[in-house]
Amino acid sequence: MNDTVELHPPSVDEIRLFTARLGLVEDGGSAREGIDAVTAIEALKCVGAATQAVVTAGVAASVRADRRDRGLPRKQWDLGIASQVGLARRESHRRGGTYLGLARALVHEMPYTLQSMREGRLSEYRAMLLVRETAHLTVADRREVDRRLCADASTLEGKGDKQVVALAVAAAVELDAAAVVRRNARAAAQRRVSVRPAPDFMGYATALLPMDKAVCVYATLRRDADALVAAGRAEGRTRDQVMADLLFERVTGGDAAAGPPVAVQLVMSDESLLAGGDEAAHVPGYCMVPAEVARRAVADRIDGGSVGATLRRLYAVPSTGQLTAMDSTARVFPAGLGHYIDVRDRACRTPWCDAPIRHHDHIRPFRFGGPTTAENGMGLCAACNYAKDAEGWEAQRVVEHVDGGHIVRFRTPTGHTYDSAPPAVPLPLPTTMVETQLYELLVQRRAG
Repeated sequence: MNDTVELHPPSVDEIRLFTARLGLVEDGGSAREGIDAVTAIEALKCVGAATQAVVTAGVAASVRADRRDRGLPRKQWDLGIASQVGLARRESHRRGGTYLGLARALVHEMPYTLQSMREGRLSEYRAMLLVRETAHLTVADRREVDRRLCADASTLEGKGDKQVVALAVAAAVELDAAAVVRRNARAAAQRRVSVRPAPDFMGYATALLPMDKAVCVYATLRRDADALVAAGRAEGRTRDQVMADLLFERVTGGDAAAGPPVAVQLVMSDESLLAGGDEAAHVPGYCMVPAEVARRAVADRIDGGSVGATLRRLYAVPSTGQLTAMDSTARVFPAGLGHYIDVRDRACRTPWCDAPIRHHDHIRPFRFGGPTTAENGMGLCAACNYAKDAEGWEAQRVVEHVDGGHIVRFRTPTGHTYDSAPPAVPLPLPTTMVETQLYELLVQRRAG
């Protein structure tokens, strides 16, 4: 027997009640009234998340049905929907796809979870945990977990996030232990290494590994770090610092003190590099770097002996900072032009998507006469580039941006538009000042 729950948007009275309670925040009521308002706001967020999920699932179903009825190939039925959802939520394509899966699961397979959200008792994040931990089950088993955990409001009341996950996992194992085993086996195929920026010119290098291997890596680093500290060979470093240095040395085969033996793109203006300017540099696709930190990094590479630094110059218009144009007659962006676009755009040009650039794409498609030039080129991640090829998507270069580069306007199949402006480009010094600073730098190095 299938359980069904009637779904409908919040009533006018419910909205008025929440609005009235929200007014308490502005009226400066008592602390008790303020806590009541916080509770009401949280419930309103849950109700809004439930309504948004229903609308999102409806939009996806409508688009798929339209494409199916028009006889489009099945592989095109879902193309670009996740990107539209992500843009509407001011998020990336990847997050849009994750949310689209959440919405479909809630509406079509987990009615009690959705109803708990509508009643203000379950947040979107906790609903996502339940969807995630039941993704490997059949629809019937997922609905059973949904009924066990969310049909009775008291089941999850007062439970922490880890407890919610534990309850969902326990129910899933009881219903289909074999599916859990298969899921764990598939998870091993998702092992990977990634990097993302951290504050203060730091970064997280993350390895997703099977648990036994992850524990082995950590335990080995900790054991060897403890041995170095105990032997008095830590050289003033903490155990955590020694572990980090050991990881770097064993992966790269180099010395942690000597720095990276591979190329790292560091983009900065000549003023910041040569004249003590304060404008930040940046590592394309990752982070901004304070000018002083960037200068120190360059100096370390120059003074590091075998590990050096090279300089590649890109010229900009002094009045605007816009990089000078490059073009090609080929359909595929050549390496030099592709590097230029990487430096200019830094990350995927789709709004709210900061994924690394993987494709160099024509704003006006090549098949429609779009030239292979810097002005008609943009950097995109793979997912956004594939989504842009879906029916009804358009992109156009609309205006020069005040900080250089150009604004790209994306138009989705529903007619919504989203503008993407390029990041600011470090402004150059006048040519005579550059020559002077270069000369003084060479003199200082020769004298040293």
